[in-house]
Amino acid sequence: MKIRRSAGVLAAAVALSTLLAACGGGGATPSSASGQGGKTLVIDTAFQLKTTDPARMFEPTGLLIDQSIYDTLLTFKGGDVTKPVPALAESYTAAPDAKSFTFKLRTDAKFSDGTPVTSADVVFSLNRVKNVKGNPSFLMDGLTVTAPDPATVVVASEKPNTAVPFILPNPALGIVNSAVAKKNGASDAEGADKADTAESFFNAQSLGSGPYVLDSYSTTSQVVLTVNEKYWGPKPAYAKVVVRNTQANVQRLNVLKGESQIAVDLSPEQAKGLDQLQIVNGASPNVFFVFTNNNPEISKISSNPKFQEAVRYGIDYQSLVDLAGEGAVQAPGVVPSVFLGALPAGDGVKRDVARAKAALAESGLQNPTVKLNYPSDVQVNGLNFGDLAARVQANLKEVGINVELAPASVQTALESYRGGTEEMGLWQWGPDFPDPSNYLNFLPGQLVGLRAGWAEGAAPELEELGAKAGTTVEDSERSGLYVDIQHKMNEAGPIMPLIQPAQILVAAKSVSNLQSNALWLVNVRELG
Repeated sequence: MKIRRSAGVLAAAVALSTLLAACGGGGATPSSASGQGGKTLVIDTAFQLKTTDPARMFEPTGLLIDQSIYDTLLTFKGGDVTKPVPALAESYTAAPDAKSFTFKLRTDAKFSDGTPVTSADVVFSLNRVKNVKGNPSFLMDGLTVTAPDPATVVVASEKPNTAVPFILPNPALGIVNSAVAKKNGASDAEGADKADTAESFFNAQSLGSGPYVLDSYSTTSQVVLTVNEKYWGPKPAYAKVVVRNTQANVQRLNVLKGESQIAVDLSPEQAKGLDQLQIVNGASPNVFFVFTNNNPEISKISSNPKFQEAVRYGIDYQSLVDLAGEGAVQAPGVVPSVFLGALPAGDGVKRDVARAKAALAESGLQNPTVKLNYPSDVQVNGLNFGDLAARVQANLKEVGINVELAPASVQTALESYRGGTEEMGLWQWGPDFPDPSNYLNFLPGQLVGLRAGWAEGAAPELEELGAKAGTTVEDSERSGLYVDIQHKMNEAGPIMPLIQPAQILVAAKSVSNLQSNALWLVNVRELG
């Protein structure tokens, strides 16, 4: 689950994950499932899946699937999301002002029907994402796409935007066969949000140039991919990939018994005792955070700056890391540790009970009681929001703050979260793209900031830094600006980053080159 900016994504995706994952590991397991060289790979994951239509897809399971079906202009190799590398574009150049990016397409790329990939397909695909106005459409905000010739694409930005090469690898921006798409109801024109009728067609077959094609699709049981015989790149190691909707405890049993080769959603506790398998374990890019609403109309308590200081220093961050298990780390800032501009591990806030009690005394509040909202029916990286909320409650009680837990279904909780009406909230943010500019959403007047009641003008110096960071071109300068932003956020304000949980993949030892990716979980096309 990723707490994204699109209003419709999480509620629908989590509903599928939590309600449908109970189906377990249903579906036939091919007899040749344990090997490579033309055999079948079975991946178990708790589905967060609505569609495989790139213009409408923005859920974790959809990202995993579409990354195997569709090529993008650029991509990331393995688990390294710090450096975009060529894909359909064999090279690209960026203008010095970061307002224009020119891509030269490779000439040997073909769609699964054998027709060449051209710049017209790129323009159509990216404009379709923009104009369908589906969940991933914001990726194209402020961007325009043109094709000076059949092998050249130019992406222009209204303002300097060094994040463009990090946005384009997202599988939602996969390039589709425009001629076939148009014949089956697809549109890239303005008004496509009403005119485009191609989603069901995309869910029945794929129109990409990637190593796999869609063989069968279900949001409740499994998705089957088979080799694209016209693929222009290296032949993939597996002839068939079966992605099954399976809850985590069943995933563990299946991978132990050899009925699947990869389990995606195990917690650190569930991954213990699996020494006969291979385990990839590291901090995920997901960041859990707490906020105290900065709007006095919502709460005179949570908006009190000294109350916020008491919360910041009253939380026992190390105890939350311990609760999350092996591989989890404290989030020293809102930017995850694997991205440019992340704070060093030692820069996170450390618990100081004496300071927290002193701040609470200065606040003038006597035995304050606040309500902490969180979604109760979801897990992220095997971690329950309720377990974290109970630990925060216990931490703050030691300081003199009474926290009333207010669990709710994710659909109900999202309504109050997005409406900015929660007195305190415990939430999580997953990256829309691996660039620190995505985390400017946490500043006053921005998406998450507003959800925390942090209005524009609340912190002028911080907001000025954010505006500068968003338009600065040089990475060395950008990194320093994001570090400064997070240091200031750690000094004061309503948002407190907590932890990055572990991101774990468990696989049979027969699976080679297993790597976790911050965007699409498993890099299926590189396996073997």
